[in-house]
Amino acid sequence: MNGISTSLPPDVQEAVLHSIPGLEEAELMRYGYAIEYDYVEPEEILPTLETKQIKGLYLAGQINGTSGYEEAAGQGIMAGINAILSLNGSDPLVLSRSEAYLGVLIDDLCTRGTNEPYRMFTSRAEYRLWLRQDNADERLMPVGYRLGLVSDTRWQRFQTMLFVKERERTRLFSETCTQAHELPEPVKYAVLLKRPEISFADLPAYGFIRPADLTDDIAQRLELEIKYEGYLRRQQEELTRFQASETIPLPKNLDYFMINSIAWEAREKLARIRPLSIGQAMRIPGINYTDVSALMIWLRKHHAELGENPVEEAE
Repeated sequence: MNGISTSLPPDVQEAVLHSIPGLEEAELMRYGYAIEYDYVEPEEILPTLETKQIKGLYLAGQINGTSGYEEAAGQGIMAGINAILSLNGSDPLVLSRSEAYLGVLIDDLCTRGTNEPYRMFTSRAEYRLWLRQDNADERLMPVGYRLGLVSDTRWQRFQTMLFVKERERTRLFSETCTQAHELPEPVKYAVLLKRPEISFADLPAYGFIRPADLTDDIAQRLELEIKYEGYLRRQQEELTRFQASETIPLPKNLDYFMINSIAWEAREKLARIRPLSIGQAMRIPGINYTDVSALMIWLRKHHAELGENPVEEAE
């Protein structure tokens, strides 16, 4: 029964069920149960899903501390892709938190770990205004095409869609309504479309000429992006800052314990998780802004010993 699912001993399950008014004499046909399984601490895997301790060993699914189903399937394809790329001597594929929910899932596991089966919820993603189902192809089709997973025919259809979308977007922002008698002043179609009561289907009544190649799918994408333009612009600014921090690499063998300006707890976590970038370090629970600032200052001072100065290069 929904709400009383449990894996407690059979006699306890019967006692619970019989305590519910109306079910005092109910008989159980099947007792509830639970599944237990061992897992590897997800902080022991890289964002490529390769283990830190054994090169060439990739882990995916429940062994990484997630639930089954979609989470496991997503990790499976990422581990498979990176295993093949490794065999071919190619650069690995790592999806960022701003590219896909799968990127959020893997980053959460590698950076924060988990003490219970991890489930992927949209609330875990900071950039969910950008991670929408209607623009999944715009975010990930180039990745698939680069990996050889997208046919040339499908790629060309995608390119045509992008061309039409950009062309119509330019029109909407540049052309003024030709039939706007009830409007107090002339407005661009894009400005009109931002009104909550106006949809793309209403634009022809204001003089907008809809070309034959403007499909309903493209129209919906344009309407969403124009209506939420302000919010999307704000999120893009956040994305720019996020991507900047992701480009500042951290030395793989850095001894964090010798950096006295960082709190001891932060040093322990940095040494255990060994983040690959400043951005990943900032997302580790217990690592605050002061610790990250101290780390960046230390990197600047000791760049000669490290052979490079990634902080200044990124800035």
